[in-house]
Amino acid sequence: MNFLRGVMGGQSAGPQHTEAETIQKLCDRVASSTLLDDRRNAVRALKSLSKKYRLEVGIQAMEHLIHVLQTDRSDSEIIGYALDTLYNIISNEEEEEVEENSTRQSEDLGSQFTEIFIKQQENVTLLLSLLEEFDFHVRWPGVKLLTSLLKQLGPQVQQIILVSPMGVSRLMDLLADSREVIRNDGVLLLQALTRSNGAIQKIVAFENAFERLLDIISEEGNSDGGIVVEDCLILLQNLLKNNNSNQNFFKEGSYIQRMKPWFEVGDENSGWSAQKVTNLHLMLQLVRVLVSPTNPPGATSSCQKAMFQCGLLQQLCTILMATGVPADILTETINTVSEVIRGCQVNQDYFASVNAPSNPPRPAIVVLLMSMVNERQPFVLRCAVLYCFQCFLYKNQKGQGEIVSTLLPSTIDATGNSVSAGQLLCGGLFSTDSLSNWCAAVALAHALQENATQKEQLLRVQLATSIGNPPVSLLQQCTNILSQGDKIDRRGSKIQTRVGLLMLLCTWLSNCPIAVTHFLHNSANVPFLTGQIAENLGEEEQLVQGLCALLLGISIYFNDNSLESYMKEKLKQLIEKRIGKENFIEKLGFISKHELYSRASQKPQPNFPSPEYMIFDHEFTKLVKELEGVITKAIYKSSEEDKKEEEVKKTLEQHDNIVTHYKNMIREQDLQLEELRQQVSTLKCQNEQLQTAVTQQVSQIQQHKDQYNLLKIQLGKDNQHQGSYSEGAQMNGIQPEEIGRLREEIEELKRTQELLQSQLTEKDSMIENLKSSQTSGTNEQSSAIVSARDSEQVAELKQELATLKSQLNSQSVEITKLQTEKQELLQKTEVFAKSVEVQGETETIIATKTTDVEGRLSALLQETKELKVEEEDELESGDQEDEDDESEDPGKDLDHI
Repeated sequence: MNFLRGVMGGQSAGPQHTEAETIQKLCDRVASSTLLDDRRNAVRALKSLSKKYRLEVGIQAMEHLIHVLQTDRSDSEIIGYALDTLYNIISNEEEEEVEENSTRQSEDLGSQFTEIFIKQQENVTLLLSLLEEFDFHVRWPGVKLLTSLLKQLGPQVQQIILVSPMGVSRLMDLLADSREVIRNDGVLLLQALTRSNGAIQKIVAFENAFERLLDIISEEGNSDGGIVVEDCLILLQNLLKNNNSNQNFFKEGSYIQRMKPWFEVGDENSGWSAQKVTNLHLMLQLVRVLVSPTNPPGATSSCQKAMFQCGLLQQLCTILMATGVPADILTETINTVSEVIRGCQVNQDYFASVNAPSNPPRPAIVVLLMSMVNERQPFVLRCAVLYCFQCFLYKNQKGQGEIVSTLLPSTIDATGNSVSAGQLLCGGLFSTDSLSNWCAAVALAHALQENATQKEQLLRVQLATSIGNPPVSLLQQCTNILSQGDKIDRRGSKIQTRVGLLMLLCTWLSNCPIAVTHFLHNSANVPFLTGQIAENLGEEEQLVQGLCALLLGISIYFNDNSLESYMKEKLKQLIEKRIGKENFIEKLGFISKHELYSRASQKPQPNFPSPEYMIFDHEFTKLVKELEGVITKAIYKSSEEDKKEEEVKKTLEQHDNIVTHYKNMIREQDLQLEELRQQVSTLKCQNEQLQTAVTQQVSQIQQHKDQYNLLKIQLGKDNQHQGSYSEGAQMNGIQPEEIGRLREEIEELKRTQELLQSQLTEKDSMIENLKSSQTSGTNEQSSAIVSARDSEQVAELKQELATLKSQLNSQSVEITKLQTEKQELLQKTEVFAKSVEVQGETETIIATKTTDVEGRLSALLQETKELKVEEEDELESGDQEDEDDESEDPGKDLDHI
C-alpha cells in the first residue's frame, strides 16, 4: 500500500523503479489479480498517473482497461475508474503542461489513441451499452469518453454509432436524465455526434430532440439562461442547418411558435450580460437558418409565413426599433428581419407599416436608411441596413413603386417637415462619402430591379442643383457626377462612387429603351464612355472601364433607333473606329474576371470585411452574367443581321402584341365569367331561400286548409246533432255539457209551469164547486152557518190565486223572451260561422247573453220554488178548512134535526 500511495502522489517509489516499470506493474496487477479490490486499486492508481504520463499509460494499459470494461461490469466503481483513465488518455483538454516533451505531440496522441480504441468496433458498442447504466460513476465518465472520441475522429465514430442497434436512441436518453451535469454533457455529446452528418441529424430529430431541447431552453430562462442554453442552441443549429427534412419537421411540429418567447427582451436596457448577448445572437442565427435564401423557396416561404402568423416577426421588429440594444445584436436582428421578409409579400407589407417610436413617428425604413447614409455608423450596421432594404424590395413591385413615388414631384412634402426614403437615397447618392454613394446607388438600383414601370417613372425625377439654375433630371445628374470622376474630393475608395453609379445606370437602362433614349439624348455621354474604354489605365481603373463597356453595350442592345445620330449601327461603327471590337470585348470581360465579382455572386447578403471590398452587388452579378453574352453577339453582328433581327423582333413583337391582346381578352372574359359565376351562385342561393320560403308557405296554407276543413266538418256535425246554437256556443267557448244543462233547466221550468197550471185548474174547480154549493143551498140554516170568517178566507184565496196567475203570466212572458233571445243567439252563431273576423265580438256577446240567461233562469227557478211552497201551503190550508167545514156541517145538521 505504501507503494501505491507513492504512485498516486506522483512520486517515484524508489530510484530503481522508472515510471514505465510502475505502470507495467499496475497493468500486471489489473490483468492477474483475482481479488476485485486489488484490481480496483490498480485501476485507480493508473487513473492518477494517466494525466501526467498519458503516453505510457495509453500504450501499456489501454488493452487491460478495455478488458476491465468487459469483465467487471458488476462493479460500478472500477468501471468508473477505467472510463476516467481512458478519457484522460484520449482527451486533449485536461493536459497539464509540466514537461515540454509530454505536450509536444498532444494533439496527435488523442487521435492515435482514439484510432486504437475504435479499431475494434465492439469497444464503441460496449461503451454505448455502459451508458445505459444509471449509476452516476459509470454514466458520466462514459459520456465524456464518447464525446472525446467524437471530437478526435468524428466521422469514423459517427459511422460506428449509426450502424449500432439503438445507438442514437441510447444517447438521446441522456437529455432526460434528472442530473443536470449528465444532461448538459449529453447535449455536448449530441453536438459532436450530429456535426456534419445528415443521417444522424434526422434520427436525432425524430427522437423528439426538438421538444426536449426547447423545454431545456425554456427551463433555463430562454435568452437569460446560461451556458446550457448556448449549448442547446448550437445543437439545434447542427440539426437544422442545411437539412431540409429537419427544417420541414421543425416547422410542421409548430416549434417555430415556441421561438417567440426567446425575443421578449423587455423594455429595460439593463441586463445585457455577455452570455445573454451570445444566446440572443445564436437565437437570431437559428431563425436565419430556417429562412436562409439558400433553402428551397417553398420551405423558406412557409417558414416566413409561420413566423408572421405567430408574431415572431413583430417581436423582431420590436427589438429593431428598441433603444439600448447592443450594436452586434442590433446588426444581427436587422439581418434576421431581412431574411424573414425577403420575397414574402405579407411580411414585406407588414415591415412597411412598422414605425419607429419617435415623435412624430417615422417609418422603420426611413430610420434604417438614415443609418445607412450616415458615415458615423459602424460599417457592419450600414451593410445590414442595405441588405434589409434589398430584401424589402426583392420581388416586391408594390414596395418599389412606393420608394420611387417618394421622389416624384407630386408626392414630395413641400413643407419639409418629414424626410422620405427617396430623399435619403438621393442625399446619399450625391454626398462626399464614397461608401454612402455606393450604398445609395445599389439601393436605388434594387428599386428598379425587373420593374420597367419604375424605370420609366424615375425618368421624371427632377433635382434642383443650385439656386437660379434649372432643375436637372436624376439620370443626367448621375452621368454628370460620373463624368467628373476624381475631381470631387471624396472620403473612401477612389472607384467606389463610380462603380456604384455605373451599376445603377446599367440596371436602369437594361430592358428599358426609353431610358436608353434619354441617356443617349445627352450628347456628352457616349464620348465619355468611349474615352474611358479606349484609355490604357492602371489595374484599379480596369473595373471602371469594364462597367463603361457594359453600359455602352446596353445602350446598343436595347436601342430602339429612335435617335438618328445614335442608332445601333452608328454606335457599333464608333466602337470599331475608336476602341476596336476585340478591345471592347476584352474590357467587358474585366467585370466577371474580377476576384470580388465571384465573391459577391455567392450570397445575396453584402458581407464585406472592410469598405474597400464593397464593389459588386449580388443582383448586379446576375445582370452581368445575363447581358455579357448577348452584348458580345450584338457587337459582332453585321447591319444585315441587325435588320433581320429587327424584323424578327418586330414580328415577335407583333406576335407578342397579338398574344397579349388575346391574353387580355381571355383575362377579361375570365373576369366576366367569374362575375357571372358569382351572380349565378348568388341567384342560386336566393332561389334556394325563396324555394324554402315557398315550401314553408305552402305547408302553412295546407295546415290552414286542414284546419278550415276540420272546422267545417265539426260545424256540420254540430248542426246535425245539436243545432246551430250548440255549434256556435262550442266555437265560442261554451261546452256542450252547459248547453244540455240549460235545456234541462228549461224543460224543468216547462214541467213546473204545467204543474202550476193543473193546480190552478183544480183550485178553480174547487172554487166553482163551493160557489155552486153556496148558490144552490135554499136552506136558511145553511146560509146562516157560513160565517163571515169563511167569506174572508175565500176572498183571500181568490186574491192569492189572482196573484199566482199574474206571476205565472209574467213567467210565461219571461220564458218567451228567453226563447226569443235564444233564437237571436243562434242566428248570431250562424253569422260567426260564416265570418271569422267578428269571432272575438261574437264570443263576448254570446258569453254575456248566456250569463244573463243563466242568471234569469236561476232567479225564475228560485221564484218558482217559492211559488210551489206557497201554493202547497195554500193547498194544505184550503184542505184543512174544507175538513173543518165538513166537520162543522154534521153538527149543525144534527142541531137542526
